[in-house]
Amino acid sequence: MATAVLALQGAFAEHEAMLDRLGEPWFELREARDLDRPFDRLVLPGGESTVQGRLLREEGMLVPLRERILAGMPVLGTCAGLILLAAQVSGDASRQDEPSPDQVGPWLGTLDVTVERNAYGRQLGSFHARAEFDEVGEVPMSFIRAPYVAGVGPRATELARVDGRVVAVRQGNQIGVAFHPELDGDTRVHEMFLEL
Repeated sequence: MATAVLALQGAFAEHEAMLDRLGEPWFELREARDLDRPFDRLVLPGGESTVQGRLLREEGMLVPLRERILAGMPVLGTCAGLILLAAQVSGDASRQDEPSPDQVGPWLGTLDVTVERNAYGRQLGSFHARAEFDEVGEVPMSFIRAPYVAGVGPRATELARVDGRVVAVRQGNQIGVAFHPELDGDTRVHEMFLEL
């Protein structure tokens, strides 16, 4: 099969290049009819989570993708993708409860975490770090207007921390990271995703 890459907005081309390096077939999700193509994995790229969520809803892709994720389809959410997956975002009253499968809020809400959006400030607050990532080892991490995970629920597991803050989590076949592994040339986070 193939990996679908959400290509409504954001840094999807860099994920596609990483998948090419790993020999993984992929195609772009741009509209609801793209969901008819066979795929068994999903990448949610960085970008503007509010815009991506609104476009997912407007294009009629939000509920079908949520259903596939809840059914166990592997998904990698980076930066804005992590925000889309998060069950709660600090300061966002619309995410106080998990969405029901038919709810049409502008998020997926499948990952049992609370995320702090733009936690490191504006674009000038972007930075680079290296940190241990689960069993993968130390990986480079680029943070661009990044969130962090302010709370990890009982269904999710912490994968990495930077400066005491959780920046990567996993819940079943969902991996959410606050950084951009597609920008650093290190393929190990994507390899972990492709092994799910």
